[in-house]
Amino acid sequence: MRAYWTLTRRELAGFFLSLSGYIIIAAALFLMGYSFIVILVKLQKPTPMPVTELFYVTPFFWLILLLTTPVITMRLFALEKFSGTFETLMTTPVSDFQVVAAKFTAALVFYVLMWLPMLGCLLVVRHFTSDTAALDGRVVGSTFLGILLLGGLFVSLGCCASALTRSQVIAAMISLGFGASVFLLGYLASQLPAQETWQAQVLGCFALFEQMHDFARGVVDTRPVVLLASLTFFFLFLTLRVVESRRWK
Repeated sequence: MRAYWTLTRRELAGFFLSLSGYIIIAAALFLMGYSFIVILVKLQKPTPMPVTELFYVTPFFWLILLLTTPVITMRLFALEKFSGTFETLMTTPVSDFQVVAAKFTAALVFYVLMWLPMLGCLLVVRHFTSDTAALDGRVVGSTFLGILLLGGLFVSLGCCASALTRSQVIAAMISLGFGASVFLLGYLASQLPAQETWQAQVLGCFALFEQMHDFARGVVDTRPVVLLASLTFFFLFLTLRVVESRRWK
């Protein structure tokens, strides 16, 4: 366990010791700030929707999720392989599982920290609109739960992509392709009419738009929680197998 926490701190420090980490946070903060300016304009008219739901229905949420996660994860394995430190790391007394878990944890923690300025945006909305529901604990908590679960899925996709190559650019492109595929699958699931066939029901499980919409409204359903957590563990399992495959060469 000590090795796991040491590796996690090492990876997390790498985000804050490089310029790319601050660029990611600045870009996400800019998009969040701009989206809440749009929301303040909409709030000039009374609306029954909570602020978190208003933020989700803007395109900025998915834009931040799709664009930042590939940049966050592209360096995790690809940079180590390119610089030649990956083999050195793997010869230390740590297991492959600890390496994968530490890199995923560090990337997910950085991802969550990137979203924390959203609380400041909610405070600004509450101040200028006198909307006490802008910081409703239940709604904010469920929204961040949805952000965490979706982020875990996309970060695990990025980990798998970074483990496949030595190039950070290629890793980011593969991760973006994976993320766009999941996004399009969720869009397709939301557009198809409800049917009784098992194919339609399986596709309906990937209706990420409706699931995240529920989180943004303060509704927590265990089905999307289990689905997103299961998919995250599945892609982390694939990442572990890719890392272990070096022994077969």
